Amino acid sequence: MTRTHWYWLLQILGWSAVVVFVAFANSRYLYQHGAIAICVLCGICGLVLSDLAHRLYKARRWHVQPAAWRIIAFTIVVLGPLQTAGTMATNYLIIGKNGDLNWLHMLLTFWTGIMLAWAICYLAYLYLRRANRFEAEALRLEVLAKDAELRALQAQVNPHFFFNSLNSVRALIYENQDSAAQMIDQLATLMRYTLQSSYADTVPLSEELEAVQSYLAIEKIRFEERLRLALDIAGGMETVRIPPMALQTLVENAVKYGVEQSATGTEIRISASHANGKATIEVSNQGALRTFSNSTSVGLSNARKRLILSKGDSASLDLVERDGWVRATLHFPLAA
Repeated sequence: MTRTHWYWLLQILGWSAVVVFVAFANSRYLYQHGAIAICVLCGICGLVLSDLAHRLYKARRWHVQPAAWRIIAFTIVVLGPLQTAGTMATNYLIIGKNGDLNWLHMLLTFWTGIMLAWAICYLAYLYLRRANRFEAEALRLEVLAKDAELRALQAQVNPHFFFNSLNSVRALIYENQDSAAQMIDQLATLMRYTLQSSYADTVPLSEELEAVQSYLAIEKIRFEERLRLALDIAGGMETVRIPPMALQTLVENAVKYGVEQSATGTEIRISASHANGKATIEVSNQGALRTFSNSTSVGLSNARKRLILSKGDSASLDLVERDGWVRATLHFPLAA
């Protein structure tokens, strides 16, 4: 139903209720000729007057920014007396007479009260609609702000990643030009992925893993047997969506502070599992926690922020050392 449909439905129901109330209040007179017709015509008169008032408020734009005092004043000064006059005219036309001044005073008080009740309901609806509109606008602005923040964080991550990769190419180019050429090919593959994923808030874990494996292929040329990889991806996790480059950032840190710092190298383990509606992705390497450089801190901080923005406040990125292994773990709800 449209807003217009709801308006007329509530108008008809409301004034029908007024007709029933008036008939009940004057039940001892209903046996008289035309009494029921008077009750019905009073309701129709009220419906017409209130609709004309509604159209007037729209024409003067009182409904855009509800002017309560104008609407209340108009109801007391105009609508109440007009409805009273309409009732008296109906009464006179059907039964040929009206009551005394006391009856007129009572009638004016009653119909002004009914019109005030209508005006209060009308104002309540206007304020509720306005509040809903403001809430919708606030949600829209929140979504836009969230999207802008994600884009800004993504823009910070990509240069950080490529700076590390280019350093690796530079280190190798003096040692083995063929390996350096292979590394550049892998880097081109990674650049294509990051450019494509930069337009999305999240990507499937399978795509992120392909990018990670390309990155590790680059580092494998550099570190050879010092870099070893173990994957343990539970069924169904391939389609789980994560912020682009989030896993990549953790793997970079594992290489920089695990493989690079060890003379014999280390194994990098990447695992992904889910239980009780939550996903867990972990990157671990042998070694100890060290004071990170500024660039590494930015990468981890951005990965944590993007994870929370994409998956909600219940998501987390933890970095701990346990049993000789440094473990970076992503936790987030699957439904997010």
